[in-house]
Amino acid sequence: MKLIFGLGNPGAKYQATKHNIGFMVVDQLAKSLGLTFNQSKFKSLYAEGRLGNEKIVLVKPQTFMNLSGESVQPWIDFYKLSKKDFLIIYDDMDLEVGKIRLRLKGGSGGHNGMNSIIQHLGGPEFNRVRVGIGRPYPEQSVISHVMSAFRKEDENEIADAIYQTTDAIHYWTQDHTFQETMNQFN
Repeated sequence: MKLIFGLGNPGAKYQATKHNIGFMVVDQLAKSLGLTFNQSKFKSLYAEGRLGNEKIVLVKPQTFMNLSGESVQPWIDFYKLSKKDFLIIYDDMDLEVGKIRLRLKGGSGGHNGMNSIIQHLGGPEFNRVRVGIGRPYPEQSVISHVMSAFRKEDENEIADAIYQTTDAIHYWTQDHTFQETMNQFN
């Protein structure tokens, strides 16, 4: 079994913002598998199904980004999963728009959602996919940057990143370790 968390903020106001790239990825994965987010548990919406031989649960925490750990930890505890069986997908300003990086562990990089998850899980050693959203423009604050939509000229790169991330998830759930998945997709 695999748990796949896409981070974001709930509500239509935030739907197309850069901070919601995690939601965008799990929404695309759910769509490709014919799943819908029609259930709720542990302060989150979720969809469950199968990806090949693997049971998967796609999760969108509804706690708002900065409190993501409040939703993630109960899922991990409920299923008694090891750190190799779940994945966190989130936005990263330190990567160019549309670039993805898979990692087995790491710090938060100043990302408050990841700070919350690291705090709740008691450490930074877990699978993650960082999706690049680029740095703020000189006239922009960090908050206005992450809470804004992608520019029109970035839409192709973001669509590619979403598909590349869903491809990586498919690969990972087909009897590949996360290290093998990193080697294939980084």
